[in-house]
Amino acid sequence: MKKILISGNEAIAEGAIQAGCRFYAGYPITPQNELTAYMAKHMPECRGVFIQAESELAAISMVFGASAAGARAMTSSSSPGISLKQEGISYIAGAELPAVIVNVMRGGPGLGNIWPAQSDYFQATRGGGHGDYRTIVLAPSSVQEAYDFMPLAFDLADIYLMPAMILADGMLGQMMEPLVVVRRPLSVVRRPSSVVRGRNTEYGIRTTKKWVLTGCKGRPANIVKSFFMKEGDLEISNLKAQKKYRAVEDKEQRWEGLFLDDAKIILVAHGSMSRIAKSVVAQLRQKGIKVGLVRPITLWPFPRKIFEQLSRKKKRPAFLVTEMSYGQMVEDVRLALECRCPVDFFGRSGGGVPTEEEIIKKIGLL
Repeated sequence: MKKILISGNEAIAEGAIQAGCRFYAGYPITPQNELTAYMAKHMPECRGVFIQAESELAAISMVFGASAAGARAMTSSSSPGISLKQEGISYIAGAELPAVIVNVMRGGPGLGNIWPAQSDYFQATRGGGHGDYRTIVLAPSSVQEAYDFMPLAFDLADIYLMPAMILADGMLGQMMEPLVVVRRPLSVVRRPSSVVRGRNTEYGIRTTKKWVLTGCKGRPANIVKSFFMKEGDLEISNLKAQKKYRAVEDKEQRWEGLFLDDAKIILVAHGSMSRIAKSVVAQLRQKGIKVGLVRPITLWPFPRKIFEQLSRKKKRPAFLVTEMSYGQMVEDVRLALECRCPVDFFGRSGGGVPTEEEIIKKIGLL
């Protein structure tokens, strides 16, 4: 165990290596280039493969191939680059392959700017590409979590045979904090069940990876595909995937809660924005104002269970969702609460970051 000073981007890369990632393909884009540079330097040290691809499309296609061959594979980019990867992510989901995608978000739409934003929430949590599919989405709020969530992302991708995404932003990617380099349970996580290490009866980690393309001597041939021409076959495949997604929704919701027992107003924020929200809660609590916080850790599956619990309290709280967007996660909060509690919103985008003062002023108007 050791403690080092490291950036969020580098912490993600080191976490991936510690998680057993042995194939990385990417293409440079600010503000996540430190991640790519770190992988370029350190993947050869662990006998891994690093490829700077000729494009984002090539990178995600290489991840598809490496995953089909059994490697723990990942790619990373920032908002416009992730948009270019969407077709490949859809192919990976359709072929039921595990892979990890990292999005260090920047301002948009279009080329936008290199400042932090959270306006890729819809893209990440709704699948992003074509077809009925989902990706597991984890939102770290610190450099330590950026590191810790990488083994979790790879494990979940393996368990459910689907893509998992780390959704960070330029602020977290560039900031430097002390990092304890050790793989340990995520103590901040509150969830109904724990990840099973090893084989699970239905969705466990595939220690033998029977789906991998390793040749077919002595067994039936494996075929990795997302193309179904026979009438009815694609629907059967999609229904199988939907059953899997329902299992993910039931078992993998994660969140952090602060001062929820007596809160009259509950802030909701994820990622870097939750750090600012925590400071607001601390300031207002010192003044005797009963404010709490829900921080979604899994953006998909969205932690509906905690919102359902809070909405059934005898004295129902009001909610204020704050994002570095013009209102995306707020839709999931409203859906989870089913109109049982009032929900308001405050956000900025295009590189604008809501301040503590702006949030406190908004709370004063509720």
